[in-house]
Amino acid sequence: MSRTVGLFGLGLVGMAVASQLLENGYDIVGFDPSDERMKLLQQAGGQSADTDLIWQKADVVFVAVFDTDQLAALVEAAPTRSDTTLIVLSTCDPDRMAGIGKAAEAKNIELIEAPLSGTSKQLAKGDAVFFIGGNASSVDRLESLFGVLGKAHHYVGKLGNGNRTKLAINLILGLNRAALAEGLVFAERLGLEPAEFLRLAQGSAANSAVMATKGPLMVSRDFTPQGRISQSLKDFSLIVDAAKAAGQELPFGETYLEMMQDCIANGEEAFDNAAIVSAISRQAAEKS
Repeated sequence: MSRTVGLFGLGLVGMAVASQLLENGYDIVGFDPSDERMKLLQQAGGQSADTDLIWQKADVVFVAVFDTDQLAALVEAAPTRSDTTLIVLSTCDPDRMAGIGKAAEAKNIELIEAPLSGTSKQLAKGDAVFFIGGNASSVDRLESLFGVLGKAHHYVGKLGNGNRTKLAINLILGLNRAALAEGLVFAERLGLEPAEFLRLAQGSAANSAVMATKGPLMVSRDFTPQGRISQSLKDFSLIVDAAKAAGQELPFGETYLEMMQDCIANGEEAFDNAAIVSAISRQAAEKS
């Protein structure tokens, strides 16, 4: 495997991947439609390049685009290659992954899905977890890369299963964020000091990993993005649609989706998803 790795998408996740790989001696050639993000890659020590050059120089290419449509367009525009592996980190529609995989295969490109669990900050520290779907033999071949990028990776079967796993986990994770946000707003309206309440909650039976990652952001109203509201809206739209297709109702999931829509309506799409606390605060204020 070459030490040169390609990267499509230089947002929060893409730049976290670049940071980790550059730190561990890999060369990165990356592309993003944003000139500003291309400059950030150069400043970090990577090489910004057009898409053709990435396909030419790298036999392993990571994808950190926003959604399934962007992934499909990337594969459609790709040249016919030989022995190229495309690793998709984005959360995508699981039911479309097999078809996109066949389109990639027609161009001699192997598609591997590896959606991650964790924030971009955790990814930049090597603390993310990956759920890998696709060819089982590729897991062993890519062991060193996933070992650099995360603390664990799990093979979950055929293409689509990685994103099915990710969506089910994101349902739990998002509802944990919502429960924390609602609890903080509730405590504050009861007259409790939020930071002190968070400290007490972390020492209680209600403690969760979300309290450590999102609690301080909610208390301080610091919504510098690690995982954006727009991404949570996209993920929960996929979750609710997948549940409907499976014949399951998600009353809590649908409420969470409404909270994300409220954030979008209030111009918070680029905020960290901890900003759900703002939606809950607005709802509480409207009813008081």
